[in-house]
Amino acid sequence: MSLTVTSGSTGEVSAYPPQGLTPTHEQIVRHLRHSSAIAERATLMGHHPFGAILVGPDQETVLMEQGNVDTVNHAESVLARVAALNFTPDYLWSCTLYTSVEPCCMCAGTAYWANIGRVVFGMTEKRLLEATGSHAENPTMSVSSRYVFDHCQKQVELIGPVEDVEEEVMRVQQAFWKSRVTP
Repeated sequence: MSLTVTSGSTGEVSAYPPQGLTPTHEQIVRHLRHSSAIAERATLMGHHPFGAILVGPDQETVLMEQGNVDTVNHAESVLARVAALNFTPDYLWSCTLYTSVEPCCMCAGTAYWANIGRVVFGMTEKRLLEATGSHAENPTMSVSSRYVFDHCQKQVELIGPVEDVEEEVMRVQQAFWKSRVTP
């Protein structure tokens, strides 16, 4: 089902939900597990355990994948910036960004500006804080992606947390953060 949304003060009209196919539950779980595997791979390169993938409108084709780089180049924001350089805004509106952990406000904003129409995450930022504690390398912000998207003029579809993968993602986070010595 598609409906038309008039956005904020601009009166802009955009299709909601994003055009393209709606992902099935099986696709959501599979793609979130893929993003979690990217997060684990990032740790092998010395980076924090966050991973993201961009899936095309068919909900099958993985267009890009990205692990975390550093504290200002999160997996989701790097992926969204590169996607914006390589795909049209109309095409990206039909794509889905999958990420192991709920995007922070920087990453949610970058996905919005890249015009990615749907974001799916495995575990909330609040649960991430349970895994990281007050670790100096990841001072988690208490700003949900829902809050960010609720304050945008275009309505980005947000799905998550996804119970089927939440504990798997939490285990990856806990294992990593327990191994880090607090500076």
